[in-house]
Amino acid sequence: MDKSYKFTVALILLVSLAVMVAVSIQEAGTQDELAHIPSGYSYVRYLDYRLNPEHPPLVKILSGIPLLFFDLNFPTDSLSWIDSVNGQWDIGAKFLYDYGNDPDQIIQLARVGPMLLTLILIVFIFVWSKELMGPKWALLPTVLTALSPNFLAHGHYVTTDVGAVLGTFAAMYYLVKYLDRPSRKHLIWAGLAFGVAALMKFSTVLLIPLFLLLIFVYWIVEILRTRKLIQSNKFKYFLLLGFKHLGKVALVFIIGFSLLYPFYFLTTINYPPAKQLSDTQFILSTFADGQPVAGEPCYAINPKRCAAEVVIWMADKPMIRPVGHYLLGILMVIQRSAGGNTAYFLGEVSNLGNKLYFPAAYALKEPLPLLILVGLGFLSGAYRIGKTFIAKKRHKFVNYFGTHTAEFSMLMFLVIYGVWSINSPLNIGVRHLMPMMPFMYILGTESIKKWVHGNGPRKSFKVGFVYLITLWFLADVALAYPYYLSYYNEFVGTKNGWQYITDSNYDWGQDLKRLETYVEENNIDRIAVNYFGAGNPQYYMPGVAENWNSAKGNPLESNIEWLAVSVNQIQGATQPRTGTFYR
Repeated sequence: MDKSYKFTVALILLVSLAVMVAVSIQEAGTQDELAHIPSGYSYVRYLDYRLNPEHPPLVKILSGIPLLFFDLNFPTDSLSWIDSVNGQWDIGAKFLYDYGNDPDQIIQLARVGPMLLTLILIVFIFVWSKELMGPKWALLPTVLTALSPNFLAHGHYVTTDVGAVLGTFAAMYYLVKYLDRPSRKHLIWAGLAFGVAALMKFSTVLLIPLFLLLIFVYWIVEILRTRKLIQSNKFKYFLLLGFKHLGKVALVFIIGFSLLYPFYFLTTINYPPAKQLSDTQFILSTFADGQPVAGEPCYAINPKRCAAEVVIWMADKPMIRPVGHYLLGILMVIQRSAGGNTAYFLGEVSNLGNKLYFPAAYALKEPLPLLILVGLGFLSGAYRIGKTFIAKKRHKFVNYFGTHTAEFSMLMFLVIYGVWSINSPLNIGVRHLMPMMPFMYILGTESIKKWVHGNGPRKSFKVGFVYLITLWFLADVALAYPYYLSYYNEFVGTKNGWQYITDSNYDWGQDLKRLETYVEENNIDRIAVNYFGAGNPQYYMPGVAENWNSAKGNPLESNIEWLAVSVNQIQGATQPRTGTFYR
């Protein structure tokens, strides 16, 4: 590869990192970081996984490693650690603000791990894109990811989101490598990448049906390609071939899940078995309609309850309790998904979810030039595949899959993940769609490349169009600095975005340090603060900020002339509620 491309990629990485660091320094901790940061530190410092079992450990471990080089005080003597079940929020508040530590130092150091994962993801995107469309065109999806407002925002937070993107992307990359050029090396790498994905976020379990689907399609394509070459016992031959492929993908899963064990084993070494058992019993006490009456089988009330009983049984057993703890996390995700996520969306607060939530979030939170790119990619890809099927030209589909395995795999992932997201009541923000975005950028860029080199308008005009979209995107990103979490595109504008969707789409508590600056610049001596996030108003504004809520009434009655309220608190308190909520 030309050295100029390596230099360009290095420059893209440097700019992305510089922007993430610059933004991170200006921000306080976000809501989920209040749980993830102390959890990660407790895993690597104490080898104890009692906190935050609802998320896999890898991102949190990476965030905790830099903290080991500092003498930090951790609240292992508090009741939240000793007696509470998953007392992550209270432990987080104590660790950051009550035990003599420097919270800003802890938060910034913990964010090093996620930022490194973001940079690795950017490199992966360039590598795969280069293999598909050459180094010049590969720069476009690389830039779109590296400078996307969503990745600049969530790429530096201690959450599982960017880890899920990297794990998914790497697992897809190596599986496609295996499908294109079957070999033991590619199979092992696919298994390891799948294991890394599983250690990043539980939602990556969706890779299992996707991998099975891709192997099935691969098998069908082989049948169509070779059916005339096999002279006898065709059924037996192709059946055995199918089992062979099924065995290969099973090996991918076995390798991946084998990678989970050492991580869970190490992080549960000092988690007392008796406490793990009692914590597991409490957490799963309501799973699948709760515990059966004594003497009744686990399936008496709800067959799904049997899974909980197995996990509870495993919780204190030597050697298998790490597996039980992993399965506990899976069941917690299932339980939370069923209950939904309380979220504000288009004038309502609900936990039932809305099928329009994620399409709306994506349409409003992605820059318009990216929407144009993705739209072209989707229409072009769907047209090519649909045309092949409508014409019933099986040989064309066989040839297409043989030469476009990566593109087909990406499209299948987008369909499966998109349908699952839309139908999920767990509306947690556009960050949930981030695993889809790099594939959208790659497919969109491929379509634009084919358009540029195809028939139609003059090539110079089409090249100019690509430059225009890219410059528009870069200008949009520059103008949005440093407010990337709250970014909304031109459809509604960042200042109005809070009226449409909030939570991690707009206000996650990241602006508390900016409020501190505002208070200092305006010589405010007292301010009532109703805050949502991982920060502590009293820490950043000692003697000035006072925690407030609606039950305390009007701050003016307490001689406080200033009031600051997080957007999430406003929408949660003033908007009509639906679903299981009543007011």
